[in-house]
Amino acid sequence: METYLEQIIAALNLPSLSIDVLQQIIFLLEQQTDDLLSSFVTQSYHLLVKLEHKIWQILSLNSQEWFNQSIEFFQTLASFNKKIIFNQEHIKDDMKVSLLFPETIDQVNNIFRQIEQSNDHNDRLITIAGLWFDNLAFFLHEYPQLSHLPLSIHIHDYFGHHFLLSDQFKSYLIELHQLTSIFTAKQLFYLKTCPVFLNAFFYTNPRNCDYTQEEVIKHIGEDYLQMIQVHSCTIELWSKELLSCITHLTGFMRAFLWWNGDNGANLKLLFSTEKILCEYVQAVIHIIDYQPFYQSIMTQWSNDETILMDSILLILMNIVQTQNINWFFRSITQLPGILIKLAEISVYFRIYLCAYGILSEILTDENLKALKFTDPRKFFFFNMLEQAWRDPSKKYKQISIIYFLRGEFTDFIVNKLQRIFYRFSEFIKK
Repeated sequence: METYLEQIIAALNLPSLSIDVLQQIIFLLEQQTDDLLSSFVTQSYHLLVKLEHKIWQILSLNSQEWFNQSIEFFQTLASFNKKIIFNQEHIKDDMKVSLLFPETIDQVNNIFRQIEQSNDHNDRLITIAGLWFDNLAFFLHEYPQLSHLPLSIHIHDYFGHHFLLSDQFKSYLIELHQLTSIFTAKQLFYLKTCPVFLNAFFYTNPRNCDYTQEEVIKHIGEDYLQMIQVHSCTIELWSKELLSCITHLTGFMRAFLWWNGDNGANLKLLFSTEKILCEYVQAVIHIIDYQPFYQSIMTQWSNDETILMDSILLILMNIVQTQNINWFFRSITQLPGILIKLAEISVYFRIYLCAYGILSEILTDENLKALKFTDPRKFFFFNMLEQAWRDPSKKYKQISIIYFLRGEFTDFIVNKLQRIFYRFSEFIKK
């Protein structure tokens, strides 16, 4: 297989583009199931690095011959890279970094400048670059300890200053008030790819940011709130593209307003009055009540429906804990039923925990005890402990410990803790 892959990669450097070679790579990558992926990556690692770096070079040089003839190749490789990201246990982190990140900052700058300056709003370069930067966002979310890498910081800075704070971003966001089905590649890069990367970056709790919450909210806050109000009433009409934009704009707004804590003080920048806050809460509750989304929730932060539910529940949790409007949450009589339904069907740990956490804040102890729904908190909890035990240097998925500790300690938990302490004592003896 290595010889075969080496011959294919060598052919990519020929002056003329070979569609046959690209089809061979597509076939090879599509054969790599979840079970085969780690061994394939390990055995072919150095050749795959050459392939991945070649693609960043192609993007940087805007090689139109590639983009116009081989969109299937890029889509297949992007899907393959996404599998690498979510293969949590068997592919080393440093290997993933080498495979997924560009070699130089200049390559990133060249791609971004071409996107900014392009007059073709459906340029294939923009579509393909969006796939690559989307994957970097997923990677940072899954591996927050890598946000300190110089390339991560540079991409964040460029997205923030040149895209998010641009007049073009604001213009696209205003247009989003009306859009239901027609999007250009450039609009999606600004309103989907830019915010999903910034969302993932601020989720990692960076120490510094050289633009302020005040700047961003002044620039897009009012338009974001208006967009949510408009589209929360027509969820059944959302296109896939509109869902993506709303998902990642919401995720970014939540992560950005909360990244440095401040006990919810920054939420007041977006919600200047209690009326505006309550209207927003009602709108996003209407969104999470749309049950066709539930069927698409996944076990990982890897698709729009999962990220949307996760982001809305996180911001509702932040609001209910800091803004003193529990009276309003309690006035929405259908809310407990919505949250219980989400908790019952969710296979993503943070959606379940946030749904339970919000209920624990807005209901009395008596009403909370009367509820009947499954309780997999302990399984999420000990899965996290096990991950931390395997690699104590890794920064694991972030969730407030209070979500786990509400409720009673059962015999199951006691037995698990005894096993953990036994393993720890055996480790110390060694």
